Amino acid sequence: MATVLNTYEEEQQAVEQIRSGHQRILAELAKAIVGQRDVTEQLLISLFAGGHCLITGAPGLAKTLLVRSIAQVFHLEFRRIQFTPDLMPADITGTEILEETGDGRRKMQFVKGPIFANVILADEINRTPPKTQAALLEAMQEHQVTVGGVCYTLDEPFFVLATQNPIEMEGTYPLPEAQLDRFMFNVRIDYLPEDDEVTVVQQTTSAAAEPIEPLFTGDDVRRFHAVVRKVPVAEDLVRYAVRLADASRPGRAAAPDFVNQWVSWGAGLRAAQYLVLGAKARALLRGRTHVTFDDLRSLAHATLRHRILVGYRAEAEGVSVENIIDRLLETVKPPTA
Repeated sequence: MATVLNTYEEEQQAVEQIRSGHQRILAELAKAIVGQRDVTEQLLISLFAGGHCLITGAPGLAKTLLVRSIAQVFHLEFRRIQFTPDLMPADITGTEILEETGDGRRKMQFVKGPIFANVILADEINRTPPKTQAALLEAMQEHQVTVGGVCYTLDEPFFVLATQNPIEMEGTYPLPEAQLDRFMFNVRIDYLPEDDEVTVVQQTTSAAAEPIEPLFTGDDVRRFHAVVRKVPVAEDLVRYAVRLADASRPGRAAAPDFVNQWVSWGAGLRAAQYLVLGAKARALLRGRTHVTFDDLRSLAHATLRHRILVGYRAEAEGVSVENIIDRLLETVKPPTA
C-alpha cells in the first residue's frame, strides 16, 4: 500500500530528508564501496523511485557487497538468493508442507521462501533456467506470490536487485524479455581505475571494515516513494521521454534509418515511464524539486540498454546497444533545442 503524505509540511520534510540524506548515504556506503559513484547513484534512484534494478558485470566487482550495503543504510530486511542451474521456483517463493497438529490431524502449512523480505538480492540470476527466473515475475509486478492457489502479500517496501554476469559468458541463460522489461534500470558495473583498486586491496587486507550505520527505515522509504511521484514534470519533458522510446522501435514513423537497420525490437511504454520516474528521483537527490532534460538524458542508457534488442546486422557490423542509444540521444532532440 502506498504511503500518503497528509500535509504540505510532511511532504516538505520528506523532500528535505532526501536532499540532506544524499551525501550521508554516500558517506556510509563509502565505508564498504570504493568508487562506482554512477552505479551507486543509479541504484539509489531506483530505490527512491520504487523500481527494481538489474546489475550487470563480471564476477568480483562487489555487486553483492553494494546491494547489501544499501539495504543496511536503509535498515531493510535483506535476503540473498544464489541462483544456480538446479534452483526451483519453490526455493524462491516458498512451499507447502504437511504438518501434524496437536490433536493428531494433519494439514498443509505454507513455509515462506527467501522472497519474503524488503531487499532481495537475486545473485547471478542468469545462472538459472527461465522457469526459475520467471518465479520472480509476479513478485516484481504485483508484490505478491501465489502458492497452491493462495496469494501471499509481500512486505513493503519490496525491491529486487538482481546481478548477472555478462550474457556471453559460458553457462548463462539470457533473461526473457518480459522479465527484463520489469527492471527499471540495467546498471553496468565495470572494473575500477588502478588507484581505486589499490585502495580496495589495502582496505580488504587490513583491519575489518567499519560497520555501516542505518540512516532510514522502511517507512521512510515508502514516504520517499510518495514524494518522488509528486515532483512536477513539464509536458515537454514527458513528450521527450516518449519520443526517445518511440524512436527506438523499428518500423515506426519516428524511427531513424539506423534503428530500422540495427534494431530488431525497441523499447516499450515502461521505458518512458521509468525514465520520467527516475528523473524525478534524480532531481530530488540533486536538491531540486523540478526535472530537467539532463535528468532524462543521464538515465537513458540505464533505462534503454535492456529494452533494445540489436539485430544480426548490428552484431555483424560491431554495433552495440550502447552505440545505438548514443545515436538516439544525438538524433532525438529536446523540443526546446
